[in-house]
Amino acid sequence: MTPEVVIDIFREALSIVIILVVAIISPGLVTGLIVAVFQAATSINEQTLSFLPRLIVTLTTLSYIGNWFFGTIVQFFERLMVNIPSLIG
Repeated sequence: MTPEVVIDIFREALSIVIILVVAIISPGLVTGLIVAVFQAATSINEQTLSFLPRLIVTLTTLSYIGNWFFGTIVQFFERLMVNIPSLIG
C-alpha cells in the first residue's frame, strides 16, 4: 500500500465526513441566525429560546436525512472492504 493510496482513502473519508456534517449543521445554523435576529429585534435574552429551536431542527433534519446519512457511510465502508485485497497487494 503506497502513501498515495492511503492519502486518497483519507481524502475520500474526510470529504464524506465534511458533507455529512454540513448537511446536519446547516439547518441548525440558519435556525439559530433567525432566532438571534428575532431576539435582537425584540430584546428577549432567553437562553432556551435559542437552544430549543436549533435542537428541534437538528433532530428533524437527522430524521429526514438519516437514511441517506447512513447509506453514504455504508457505501464507503463497503467500497473500502471490497477494495482491500487490491489495496494491500
